Amino acid sequence: MANAEDKSLSEVTSQQAAKTDNAQAPATDDKTAKTDGQTAKVGNENTKAGATEAPKPAKLSGAELKAKAKAEKAARRAQAKVSKEVAKGEAAVSSAPGQLGPSASEVKGGKAKGKQDGGAGSASGATGRPVLPKGPVSATLAEPKLTIPECFSHISMAKRMPITQADKDVHPTVLALGQKMATFAIDESITRLKATLLAFKKVIESYTTPPGNTLARHLTPHVLNPQIDYLTACRPMCFSMGNAIRWLKLQVSKIDPDVPESDAKKQLCSAIDTFIQERISIADLVITEKAADKIQDGDVILTFGRSSMAERALIHARVIQGKIFSVIVLDDPYERKGQKLAKNLSAIGIRVTYSGDLGGLRHNIQGITNVLVSAESMFNNGSMYASSGTCDIAIVAKQLGIPVLVLCETINITERVATDSLTYNEIDPERSSGECFRLLYDTTPDKYLTFVISELGTVKPTSVPDLLRKLEESN
Repeated sequence: MANAEDKSLSEVTSQQAAKTDNAQAPATDDKTAKTDGQTAKVGNENTKAGATEAPKPAKLSGAELKAKAKAEKAARRAQAKVSKEVAKGEAAVSSAPGQLGPSASEVKGGKAKGKQDGGAGSASGATGRPVLPKGPVSATLAEPKLTIPECFSHISMAKRMPITQADKDVHPTVLALGQKMATFAIDESITRLKATLLAFKKVIESYTTPPGNTLARHLTPHVLNPQIDYLTACRPMCFSMGNAIRWLKLQVSKIDPDVPESDAKKQLCSAIDTFIQERISIADLVITEKAADKIQDGDVILTFGRSSMAERALIHARVIQGKIFSVIVLDDPYERKGQKLAKNLSAIGIRVTYSGDLGGLRHNIQGITNVLVSAESMFNNGSMYASSGTCDIAIVAKQLGIPVLVLCETINITERVATDSLTYNEIDPERSSGECFRLLYDTTPDKYLTFVISELGTVKPTSVPDLLRKLEESN
């Protein structure tokens, strides 16, 4: 009986304790929640206060916004240029013959990842010796280094640009022309000019003006400029090409927007044909005749390399005018184009003496009557831009009192000025390293030249600006 009473008493006591705990728990939870709410409220107030205290960014002016946008654009261009150079380096490494290293995608942090063979290609063996991979040994990817000396880094160089990297708007004819220029299959400036104009003529013939545009405003920026950029990327433009392209853009801008597209295209193509006829074909014919008139019976003519215009002048003097003379051909030891000239002249009965380099220049130049060379361009100050080695010949000829005759079309005359060979030039792609470096052209000052023969007349080198003025007046 006593046990039953004790048991019931203990149950009552435990029930009361449970009620007390249950009553205290909600109170504790409410206090905790209230405390958390106060903390959050204080945090929000601090955040609002901080936001209020933070200074507002100053509003940029128009000039500052323009400068900021310009800086961002320059940064994007620099980043794109770096990415392009890295891509070229990776392509060169991956396509190098006999390359044993991994591809660019397998290289990380400058170290090559070895290919695993069954999951243990690069792990150590049971004996502690490294397990050699069965495939070729990986090599560390070397960053591409420019081999051009730093003092010549500002000079351009021809390079064979892959067709896949060309703009999608480049015409197939221009693509083929760019490859020929890059490989020097088309070399002389006047030949490159004529081929460029004929290619642009095909581009214009295949052009269709998009709806909502006019030919005069759409053709140049969206059609001609991509062709020009591609040709320039393959090889730097010669001065005659620059002059002709400026002329062509001017003709496009003069087209009346009300003229039908077909008539406008015919007008441009006809203008190109006329330009080629007058500024190239007829000009060459006039210069050839004038140069041949300078040659007399018994003369000894010295020429350098092979120039198509000088060759035509010599052939005209022998075949058309029937003059008897001899020719000394000094050749460029790197190109050997003079060999072809010597064979052509010998075939028509001209006595030819051939020298493969400039080693015996002073000996070979003694006893000659005239030096006949062709210029790639004439600068406005009378200096001549021609194949490398021409300046050496002109200097020796001047010392010996021998006249130097320069053949140059007016389309090759530029308004620019040069006093040395480093302002405007090209680097020989096959000899562009510090161990073997060569420039394709040199600049001869006007004091070493005697006459410049053009289709507008024969003048002193210092009178070259007069030829430009005559062109402006005729146009």
